[in-house]
Amino acid sequence: MWPYRPEMSLCLLIPIQPIATMNPMDESPLLDEVFRALDGDGNRERKAADMARAIRRAGTYRWVGLYEVTEDEIVNLAFDGLGVPAHPRFPVTQGLSGAAVASGETVVVGDVSKDPRYLKAFGTTRSEIIVPIVDRAERKVVGTIDVESEKVDAFSEEDRAALEHCAAAAANLFE
Repeated sequence: MWPYRPEMSLCLLIPIQPIATMNPMDESPLLDEVFRALDGDGNRERKAADMARAIRRAGTYRWVGLYEVTEDEIVNLAFDGLGVPAHPRFPVTQGLSGAAVASGETVVVGDVSKDPRYLKAFGTTRSEIIVPIVDRAERKVVGTIDVESEKVDAFSEEDRAALEHCAAAAANLFE
């Protein structure tokens, strides 16, 4: 007789969710830090860099960048993490960022090696989330928050919600 126990079968049937990189209770301190960065001294680039740093630390992400969206290009405004952006500017129609700009929706990719839209930036990136920053008055995408992780399926729904709240706050950088 094999060692079957009913409680063991539950473990096999329940899908395992990816581990969140940002605890939901961390969102409030993160937003406090983001608002401090946005209200702080310095020019727009300095504020964007402080915001990228706050996001990166809150989620222990590998890299975070804020980008400005123009008519033709997506242009890096600031970043925090090891390494400069491999694509500091690129056509607005390219990459996961281009997909987020076109749809106006957050793009989450659990394994970038399986997505042909991914513009390879860092060899260690395994998953990425691109959150559009929307100008509320004009209802158009004016920027993005790009967060990268070296872990597959690194981003939870809590991460997504927190980053979307950060994007709403960042809209002030583009006014």
